[in-house]
Amino acid sequence: MSAVKNVIKDNYNMMLLKDYLREQIKEAGFSHAEISKTPTGTRVSLHVTRPGIVIGRKGVGIRELTEKLASDFELKNPQISVVEIDKPELSPSVMCNRMAAHLERGTAFRRATMWTLQQIMNNGAMGVQITISGKLRGDRSAFEKHTAGILPRAGHHADVIVAEDIAHVKTAMGLIGIRIRIARKEKFVPEFELKTSKAKKHQVKDELTGKMRDETAAEKKARTESEQIAMEEEKIKEMELLDEEEEKLK
Repeated sequence: MSAVKNVIKDNYNMMLLKDYLREQIKEAGFSHAEISKTPTGTRVSLHVTRPGIVIGRKGVGIRELTEKLASDFELKNPQISVVEIDKPELSPSVMCNRMAAHLERGTAFRRATMWTLQQIMNNGAMGVQITISGKLRGDRSAFEKHTAGILPRAGHHADVIVAEDIAHVKTAMGLIGIRIRIARKEKFVPEFELKTSKAKKHQVKDELTGKMRDETAAEKKARTESEQIAMEEEKIKEMELLDEEEEKLK
């Protein structure tokens, strides 16, 4: 067999293996697998959110999985290690699976999308983009794309910073595809400066000392109901409504 055919066969087997692991250890929060060949066999590192489910009681689960990989996927002497993921919300594979589970349970696709987006950003992501496509509301296929934060789109820096994954889920309306791209701050390229918005400061009089001091916008409190309404009005104007985003996509 030529070298090209060997590469194609190995890639195809890795694709089948990933699909099998995604379904077999779904309850353990499977993210991805790192496979490397060693002189003594094949080393397989499984990255999951709950290692105990993979290992099983007295190691029964991991022994059965080892036998399965050796017999069905022809891995020579597989040596499985389980690695726990620190922040599951920053793993595209885990979040794709969670969002797919929400859709399978009947959650509205837009509610599931916004919830996933919020969870990823609240756990320290630099940026996220969620694309959902398929028969979302009717017989005709459509897609929606939601983005938050800073997400490089192309180039070397996008390859370094951004991780992505794709999942498919069967619903009553048909097949729906989910694509999640997450940019992580800890992989930020040093030669670029990540600028954060600074809170605006203004001078106020300290009631205790009588001296003027700086007060941030976050610390400012409305003294009257009129000021509270005015502050909220500015925030409401800055809100991006989903209906307006939907009109832009049409």
